[in-house]
Amino acid sequence: MPILGQNQYGKAENRVVRITRDGATHHIKDLNVSVALSGDMDEVHLSGSNAHVLPTDTTKNTVYAFAKEHGIESAEQFGIHLARHFVTSQPAIHRARIRIEEYSWERIAHSGKGAHSFVRAGRETRLAQITYDGSAWEVVSGLKDLTVMNSTHSEFWGYVKDRYTTLPEAHDRILATDVSGRWRFNWTDDEQPAPAWDTSYEQVKRHMLEAFAETYSLSLQQTLYAMGARIIDHRGEIDEVRFSLPNKHHFLVDLGPFGLENDTADGAVYFAADRPYGLIEATVLRDDAEARIPADLTNL
Repeated sequence: MPILGQNQYGKAENRVVRITRDGATHHIKDLNVSVALSGDMDEVHLSGSNAHVLPTDTTKNTVYAFAKEHGIESAEQFGIHLARHFVTSQPAIHRARIRIEEYSWERIAHSGKGAHSFVRAGRETRLAQITYDGSAWEVVSGLKDLTVMNSTHSEFWGYVKDRYTTLPEAHDRILATDVSGRWRFNWTDDEQPAPAWDTSYEQVKRHMLEAFAETYSLSLQQTLYAMGARIIDHRGEIDEVRFSLPNKHHFLVDLGPFGLENDTADGAVYFAADRPYGLIEATVLRDDAEARIPADLTNL
């Protein structure tokens, strides 16, 4: 007889926006929350019995109710509230996974009254995944679509060459990438003080960007390691960092046919290629930690 394997269910992409009013000054939290629940769910698959099933519509309603009842201090803390609720309130639910995307807004400066006008920030999307099984927590934070560039201090040469190699060596090139990163906290139970989630996120991003800017890069791999190592060295609450970095290639345009010299020393012109692209991925760990972030970050 076929055997039922791992299974889960829930409500995906619940868009919730909470406006907090502090007099004329307003604050926005804009989240996309996905809930996945698993546990004693065999019968709903094998016989169609819904006796242990909390409707996905109920999980959706819970997200909105919790946004009102508990507020949204941070994506991580909101996910912790939700995961604890689902596991502790329903005997058949043994594990909850909450995935959250957070979209940032910036205030529009203007001469009128009040501070209630915003423009969607065009930088990264903040991410969080919270998993709880009734006894242990796993919190992984991260970001995606953070586009960065160094216009110099990057080289690429000395690589293996074979009969199919046409790429010329570069001793002064543009290095650009869209950073997708995740980092796992070593906070696992309620007996430990929880990290200051927002502060941790801002500091991780700061160290990541500083490492990118300050590393004289001989390869994107070297830069990736420098970014992860700096986070591990400076943030004791984090045990594991994984990056996926597409190499956003910029190639010097051949202007010779037009009698023009395209020299990097003065006003160089580049072609920004969107595909194909090199894709550099790696995990950086604390020396006593175990790698648990999936290699494919789209699965997290």
